[in-house]
Amino acid sequence: MLSGNMKNTNRIQEPRFDYYNNEVPDIDLSDCEFPHVIEIYDFPREFRTEDLLRVFCSYQKKGFDIKWVDDTHALGVFSSPITARDALGSKHTMVKIRPLSQATRAAKAKARAYAEFLQPAKERPETSAALARRLVINALGVRSKQSRTEREAELKKLQEARERKRLEAKQREDIWEGRDQSAV
Repeated sequence: MLSGNMKNTNRIQEPRFDYYNNEVPDIDLSDCEFPHVIEIYDFPREFRTEDLLRVFCSYQKKGFDIKWVDDTHALGVFSSPITARDALGSKHTMVKIRPLSQATRAAKAKARAYAEFLQPAKERPETSAALARRLVINALGVRSKQSRTEREAELKKLQEARERKRLEAKQREDIWEGRDQSAV
């Protein structure tokens, strides 16, 4: 039992913050942060990724990807801001679209959280199994079952791809530098 000069004072301390009426500030995304991303919304809950890809099938070859936000919201990631702007100008019967700057709070939060995964969609480059095959064969110490002509054809294909890549890089540089393209 405690005794002494203690007064029996029960005080209730008021909280510093009103947690019941707390409002999360709106996430501000400008048009220049993710100009290649749009919000796709107001579509049936039954829609799957394939359905959304079918709606935007004309953009698949240019580079297009879907990132889900919830059952009726998704982010459309395009290869460039120009392609995204073009998509915003088109009308679709089953879905609605708008720029990310006008999107819902959840869509903006998803875009912020997954910014590194929302880089412009790029088509996967053409690949060859030659390097992997060579590494595995050397590691296992076995002899290749590939014929000489098959190896030469694969090597020729790789050289053509390297040359094509070099030409594309040169054309990009020439365009950037303002050089005459008719000479190429």
